[in-house]
Parts: sequence; C-alpha cells; structure tokens
Amino acid sequence: MIKWINKYKNRITALSGFLIIIGFALKTLGYAAVADYALILATLIAVVPIMYKAYLALRMKAFSIELLVTIAVIGALFIREYAESSVVTFLFLFGDFLEARTLEKTRSSLRYLIDMAPQEAIVLHGTDQVVVPVEEVAVGDRLFIKPGGKIPVDGIIVKGQAAINEAAVTGEAIPANKSLDDKVFSGTLVDDGFIEMIAEKVGDDTTFAKIIELVEEAQESKSKAERFLDAFANFYTPAIVVLSVIVYVWTRDLHLAITFLVIACPGALVIGAPVSNVAGIGNGAKYGVLVKGGEVMDRFSKVDTLVFDKTGTLTKGKPEVTDIHTLSNIDRRELLQLTAAAERISEHHLGQTIVKYAHQQGLEMGAAPKDAEVIKGHGLKATVEGHRLVAGNRKLMAQAGISINEAAENYAIAREKNGNTVVFTAIDGTLAGLFSIADQIREDAPQALAEMRKNGIKQIIMLTGDNRHTAQAVAEQLGLDAFHAELLPEDKVRFVKQLQADGAVVAMAGDGINDAPAIATADIGLAMGEGGTDISMETADVVLMADKLMQFSHAYSLSKATMRNMKQNIAIAVAVVIFLLAGVLMGSVHLASGMFIHEASILAVILNAMRLIGFNRKKSGTGSFSHERNLGNRAD
Repeated sequence: MIKWINKYKNRITALSGFLIIIGFALKTLGYAAVADYALILATLIAVVPIMYKAYLALRMKAFSIELLVTIAVIGALFIREYAESSVVTFLFLFGDFLEARTLEKTRSSLRYLIDMAPQEAIVLHGTDQVVVPVEEVAVGDRLFIKPGGKIPVDGIIVKGQAAINEAAVTGEAIPANKSLDDKVFSGTLVDDGFIEMIAEKVGDDTTFAKIIELVEEAQESKSKAERFLDAFANFYTPAIVVLSVIVYVWTRDLHLAITFLVIACPGALVIGAPVSNVAGIGNGAKYGVLVKGGEVMDRFSKVDTLVFDKTGTLTKGKPEVTDIHTLSNIDRRELLQLTAAAERISEHHLGQTIVKYAHQQGLEMGAAPKDAEVIKGHGLKATVEGHRLVAGNRKLMAQAGISINEAAENYAIAREKNGNTVVFTAIDGTLAGLFSIADQIREDAPQALAEMRKNGIKQIIMLTGDNRHTAQAVAEQLGLDAFHAELLPEDKVRFVKQLQADGAVVAMAGDGINDAPAIATADIGLAMGEGGTDISMETADVVLMADKLMQFSHAYSLSKATMRNMKQNIAIAVAVVIFLLAGVLMGSVHLASGMFIHEASILAVILNAMRLIGFNRKKSGTGSFSHERNLGNRAD
C-alpha cells in the first residue's frame, strides 16, 4: 500500500487539485450539487495518503500531524464544509510535494557525488587493456587512465603525469598536478595527460565511497532541536485534539472547533529544523567539508577555542632538508645514506623527508636495517651496515646516553630559531650530525585564523611535538594566543581536557594520525583529510578533504549560519501558529484561508533553508591541493 501511495502521490495531488478547480467552476455556474460531489471526491482521493500515514503512526503508538488533519477532514465532511475539506487535503499534500522537492534539491551535492562515481576501469594485463566493471578491480591491479577519464579506485601513480580535477573529493576545482608516487583518489578526473596506477583501495574502502557514506549518514542524523521537535509533535497532537474539544464545549461551534484543529497543525515547525540541517550539510559537502550530522553542526557553532597541531595542519606538511651538519670525520653523503637507510622503517614525515632527500641525491639505501625500533614521539634506533644508529630529538639522545656538546646545541638552537626542526643522528654512541628540516606555514592560515576570530573564536592555541624554538617561530608569525611544544599525543589530550575543564568549547584540528586521541577528546574533532584519510574520517567530527584552512573557516561560518537558519525557521513557524490560532478564536481566520497561510509558512521556512545551499563565506582561496600523508608523531 505504502509503495503504491508513494509512487502515485504526486498524481493524487494533481487529480485532487483538478477536481477542486472543476468543483469551484461548477459552483460558479450554479451547479452546486454537482460541485459538491466533485469536492467530496477530491477530498476522498487526497485524504487517502494522509490517513494511511496517520494509521502507520498510530501503529507505532505515535500521534502524528497527519492524524490531526484526518480528524479535521472527517469533521469538515460531517458539517458539510466540502470546499474546506478538499482545499485542506490538497494543500497538505502540496506542502509535502514542496518539502520533498526541496529536500531533494538540498541533497544535490550528494547526488552529484553519486553521479561522479566511476563505473568502469581499464586494467592492464601486460600490453593488453581490458575494460572491466569497477567492482571487479582488485588491490594490486595496474590500471590505465586516459585523458578525460575517471580514476576508478584509490592508488599510487607508477607511470605518467596528469592534471587531475579533485573537486569531488576536495571541493577544489583547480586541477592538481600529479606524477610518479603521488596518491590519487576514486571519483577524480584526469583533465590533461595520462597515468598508470596501482590499485590500493577498492570498492567501499575508497575515499570517494566513504565520502558518500558519511554525507548520507550525516544528512539522516538529527540535531538536538530536531529530536526535541519529534518528541514535541507526539505530545502536541493529542493536546490540540483536547483543546479543540474544549473550544467546542465552550462555544458549541463545531465549525470553529474543526477550524482550530486544522490550523493548529505545526507543519512548518516540524520541517523547519531538518531542512536547515540537510541544506547546511549539503553545502559543506559541496565545498569539500564533511560535517558528520546535525548534532556536530550544533556543537561546532558553539566552539570558542581552537587547538591546532602544527605540522600538516598550520604548516603545509611538506618539509625539506635545508642543511646537513656533520660533527665527526664521517662524510656528509655517508651520514645521509646511513640515516636514510634507517629512516625507511619510519612513517613519520621527518624521516620520510630524509629518505626522499637521499633519493634526490642519487644515493642507494642498501640492505634493510636490523634490530630496528621506533620510539613513539622521539625517533628510532637501528643497525645499518654494522653501525648502531640513533636518530631523533634531544630526548631520544638523552635516553640513549648520547651527549650533545655545546657547539652542536648552539648550532641546533640557531637553526630552530630560523624555523627549522633538527633531527640528531648518532652513530655507534657518538653524535655524528644534525639534519635541519623546514616546513612552511600554509598561505591561507593567517586569513583563515583572522576570519574565525572575527566569527567568535576567543583563543587559538598550538600543541606540537616539535621543539620550542620552531613552535615559537610559527606561533609568533600567526599571532597565536599560546603554544606548547615537545608534546607526546597523551600530553595533547591532557591540554584539551584542561581547556574543557576551564569552560572552553574546544575544536581540535590535526592530521588524524598521531592527533587522533586529542581529536576524539575535543568537543569537535577536525582533521585535514589529506593526512591519514582513513583514521581522520573515523575519528573526526569534521573532515576537510583538502589541505586548506580556509575550508575550516568556511565550516565554522557554515555551522553558525545553519544554526541561525534553524532558529529563524522555528521562530517563523511558532509565530504563524500563534497568529492563526488567535485569528481562529477571534473569528477573523477561516479554515481555507488559514490552511493557505499555514502552507505558505511551510514554503517560507523551506525557501529560508534553501539559502544555505548557496552559502559561501567567500571564495575559499585559490590554488591546487597535493595529496601527501603526514604520518607518525615524532615531532607532531
């Protein structure tokens, strides 16, 4: 039954409207009796879907708005107000039609994502190219993507280069240039060039599939306001029925009591909050910001304190080796070769930077390190070519009993004051050299932080595992309120908890890997989607799919705009109900006109919510995003 009703509901609405027009035309021509039959038929046709929804709600022991309308329509037919009964049912169905169309429009960003999902892939078998459904692609398959083609799965480029439009994932329309060893994502487009890639994630494990899943779940989740309104409707319906009985007992006017019953339907109140929520989340997806539901949007709008990780969040997360300083007779290239060979076991961005630099210098790594041990938050130890090597920060050197002489310490401090992170390397128990590694602050960071302060952020704090001098340089350049350096992941959690104990509503932004505990602890956890996409999506409440802090600013502004919009809709709905009920009791509002105003209020809240679809704080900057993971937690 319900499938049939849903399938033909729009036709039922149209037929009802057509019969009403015929009824009023016949009445104008003087055929009152025939006109009444047309209006009765219009009522009976239109009331079926309304009555069936009321029945389903009663089976679930809920008193729905449809129940109010059903009772009112039966009453109107009883007192022979056929014009009112037909108009009420038609307007109620027409309001449902408008609501459904609008919700569909607000979900356009999700539909766009689904439409972008690739259907086929070109798999390479030697020199042969075989076109297969994307569901048949397996991890490890070698794929070819031609110009204009969609990338079918997540993976890594092994041949070729291309300009790739990643708007479906990052929200950024400017193509990103990708080449050997770069990550690429399902659902993105090769604008220019061609690539061959190895599949690393397929099916539901791809980033693109997870984005669609997250947006679907988010748009179905509810805020506190929506949950309250659901509970409110369950009590409101029987209360209005009782009040209408009281009105009848008091006035002995059945027509007035039925009018009161119909006009009291809070349709705009019920739809106002959900449509704002869906529109806001849809806008976020459009700009590459995944907000995990109405409850998150509500909490995010109340945030007054921002806590940032440094590397990969406030900075680009693309560090480079700027200097190698040797302290013994060891050759500079030999020091680089031994350190890079050990760092191959590390997933930390500093270690990988050293490995990458060694490759650029044309050095061979040789055999894999032995007896390797990664010390979380500090560095690593390993045996390389018969030498015992220790690489990391000062704390690791102290733990390993490696002394840092005054000259080395002074050199390290000087490099750190210039914004470098220093990695100490000891060979066979003696400090052998220092690697200076520098990272650049994101270009959009100053503007994004300034805008968020303007929108209500009271304090901005940086928590980093990096050394104090480097942290201070970044904090001073960005005008942060405070910073804390040389922290382990558990230290960051402790700072977040202290801020919350002091009454702050905290949003923690990090790369989603080593910062996952602090992200989970904060009131709002926010992750840069580029760094550790899987963990960031699972842990964070808000995910920025591109490495842009302007997306953070957009998300914060959007959360406030969404909650304002929701409150506006609730205010409009309540004001209209109060106005109409007062008008009914004073005799100035009648059934048909009251229902017309009631449906107009539904349209008003829908149109108000639709403003969020086009919400854009400003252009979120320019430039393309490159995909690199910033893994580990030695410095951050």
